[in-house]
Amino acid sequence: MISLNVNGKKYKVDVPDDVMLLWVLRDHLKLTGTKYSCGIGECGSCTVHINGKAERSCTISVGQVKGKKITTIEGLPDSHPVKKAWVQEQVPQCGYCQPGVIMQVAALISQKPAPTADQIISKMDDVICRCGTYLRIKKGIQTAVQLTRREVKK
Repeated sequence: MISLNVNGKKYKVDVPDDVMLLWVLRDHLKLTGTKYSCGIGECGSCTVHINGKAERSCTISVGQVKGKKITTIEGLPDSHPVKKAWVQEQVPQCGYCQPGVIMQVAALISQKPAPTADQIISKMDDVICRCGTYLRIKKGIQTAVQLTRREVKK
């Protein structure tokens, strides 16, 4: 039995240590916002936060996250600047990859509240959007940065 802290809640799952975190989140905890796509950690659709850092859940075993704080897209509040920016800028087209993109961007902004244009582009290189909404993703990131700055000034 493995104990996990996901989105501020404690869970116990009966799985081997080597099962990928993605499958535990989706199949055992029914947190299906985290998506499966490439299965090798390249596309970013499965991105979650582990102790605040963006990580690919398809390449991390559940045994590796024992005692760590895991946050999925479901655990990111709707009031988060990135989620608000995504709605404001109508970023998603099909939306499949967007939970992972949002988690990637939220981690970037938490680490660098005022990222440079190059840092934004670099984070966009970390994800693959099948629909090619990269211009809207970039605009969403810029809006999220502006919203974050406004919150900090309050």
